[in-house]
Amino acid sequence: MRLRMMQWSRAHTLIVAAGLVVLTNAVALIGVAYNRSGDPDSVLALTQRELQMPYKWWRDRENSGIGLRLLWRVHRQEIGDEIDTGTWYGGVGRAPEWLTKGKLAELGFDVSQPEDSGLGRRRYEKQLPKEVLLVLELDGSAYSQARERAKGHADREDALRIANPDKKEFEQRSKEARDRLDREQRLYSRLFVVDAGLDASALRSKYPDRAHYAIARGQVRPAVTGSGHSFKLSGYITGLSVDEISVPLEFRSVFEHVFPGVATGARNPARFEATVAFGQRLEPWITAAARSGSN
Repeated sequence: MRLRMMQWSRAHTLIVAAGLVVLTNAVALIGVAYNRSGDPDSVLALTQRELQMPYKWWRDRENSGIGLRLLWRVHRQEIGDEIDTGTWYGGVGRAPEWLTKGKLAELGFDVSQPEDSGLGRRRYEKQLPKEVLLVLELDGSAYSQARERAKGHADREDALRIANPDKKEFEQRSKEARDRLDREQRLYSRLFVVDAGLDASALRSKYPDRAHYAIARGQVRPAVTGSGHSFKLSGYITGLSVDEISVPLEFRSVFEHVFPGVATGARNPARFEATVAFGQRLEPWITAAARSGSN
């Protein structure tokens, strides 16, 4: 009797487990279908500058699925004549200059504690990320500002080189600044996170151009920076809720020879164009893709 009960229990456990898998897959498929129903909320025309093959796929090319990461950027606060040489690197957490203490309050964070007290800083450090709506701007004013900053930095380094003709240090600095300007103009992502909110309709009213502004879900948390007696509370974007876009089988040949990381460093990366739509749930998917001969 005991053996039969154990066998019955194991059988029912397997049935329940299989049912849960089927139910989970059904819910996921329903979510995908709903996201892609009707007209997309936005449609962006991206290239290898904004989409990157993850290193993990390149290490395991036998895997039948391909996923692409969105390379988004932010502008950090510029200090004096310095330039944030890391602004180009996308898809990782960043603290943008517009994500202020006031903006955190708008997003529902409790910012009542003073950040210049130990208690306040510890409280902010313990706050968990909150999912909000992020505005992604493609090839707009934020990217223009990035080019202007890079050019201004290169011009200042050129002036220093001319003023110090016998010093190799300034010659090297000038060359590095010009190389960075070239990469900014040809290689680096043009996709910037420029705003955040909780109301999709309000954000869409503020950014009505659906070909250059996408709204996506992402996580934000408070961050305290500074030292000594000077501290500042701001926000930190930890990432997008959907940070990888699956490539449909019909477009696999476009991407399977793309090396990971080429958008950030290679002088002649494999080029492609991809149309990415953001649906009812503000989740992205690829609707078209082809190899390209231009940046």
